Amino acid sequence: MYKVIVERQCGCFKRSGEPAEKTFATKDEALIEANAWKDAMNEEYCQKHAFGVVENGDDLMIVMQMRG
Repeated sequence: MYKVIVERQCGCFKRSGEPAEKTFATKDEALIEANAWKDAMNEEYCQKHAFGVVENGDDLMIVMQMRG
């Protein structure tokens, strides 16, 4: 099992109602979802943060940094 985990949860993420962790049967499925989720967060959230995807063993972490 492969997990996509939102490492730090900003206010926009908390208001979205999304779960902080999703599980997938294959790494390919997890990678596709992690990148789609990251892209949506970068486009739809308040733009105070930038999000990226980092592999951590079998987990894919969505990491957050301050913009600017």
